[in-house]
Formats: sequence, structure tokens, C-alpha cells
Amino acid sequence: MNKKISIQKLAIAGVLIALAVALSGIYIPIGASKCFPIQHLVNVIAGTILGPWYAVAMAFITSLIRVMIGTGTLLAFPGSMVGALCCGLAFKYILPKLSFANRIPIAFLGEIIGTGILGAMAAYPIAVFVMGKEAALFSYVIPFGISTIGGALIASVLMFTLAKTGALKFMLRMGDKANKA
Repeated sequence: MNKKISIQKLAIAGVLIALAVALSGIYIPIGASKCFPIQHLVNVIAGTILGPWYAVAMAFITSLIRVMIGTGTLLAFPGSMVGALCCGLAFKYILPKLSFANRIPIAFLGEIIGTGILGAMAAYPIAVFVMGKEAALFSYVIPFGISTIGGALIASVLMFTLAKTGALKFMLRMGDKANKA
């Protein structure tokens, strides 16, 4: 991979992490979890533009910072990371010949399944064994699902609009021009 493209991706990742952390005060408290729709918005953007591995790394770093500054819980790790991975993988590998705009719903579904179901189930052992909370295996499916649908829907509308208007292509092309300079 071109070194300058890596720097561009790292810069985009840094901005998205900063956005997620700065807006971490926006959450919906449900039980032991803090449902954080901005994380899901960032996951969809990262999964579509940067790919699954950047998205997972960003979800981990964002969760770590949020836990350190007290705006998140340990449940942020499985929820956000599994969702970011599923979103990025779904976008990249399911129907890859479709246009960017036509694959956005696939990323949306990947985020919902990843965070809303798989990440919620992965949160169970952390809640019970690490945090000492009483919970059932599916305790976090509804709260994580609500949060995920909200954030992923906002991101999908944003990404679809940027892709359809050509603004996304323009932004990515500007980055390519900056890399060639």
C-alpha cells in the first residue's frame, strides 16, 4: 500500500475517532449499558471508506478513550468492535461489484447484525464476569439494537447522499491529488 494513502487513512481515522469521543456525551442509558449511536455512525463511515480493519481499530481506540474519560463502559468494546468488523466485511465482500451507494444498505445491515446481535451477545460475559451485573445472554440485544439502528441509519443516509451527489468521490479524489503532490 502506498505510504501516503496510509497517512490519509490514518488522518481520516483520527478525525472520526475524535468525532466519536467528542460526541460521547450523547448516549441513551439502558441498564448497565450506555447506548451510543454516534459510535455506530462512525463505524458505518469507517467500514465503508476505510475498510474493516481500520474500523475495528478505531472502535477499539474510541472505546478505550471513552472508558478512560468516563463516558463509556466496558460493554463498548464488544459492541462497537464486532459491529465495525461486520459492517466493514459486509461492505467489502458482499456483492462487491455493486456501486458504492448500492452497497451502503449492506454495511447498514452488517452494523446492525454485528453490534445489535453478535456484539450484544459478546457483551454478556463482560457484564456478568467482569462488571458483576446480572444479565441474560440476550439482555443487551434490544438496547444495542436500538442504538445501532439509530446511528447506522444516520450514517447510511449521510453516506448515500454523499455518494449520490458525487461529494464523496470528490473528497476521496482530493485526497488522491494531495497524495500525488
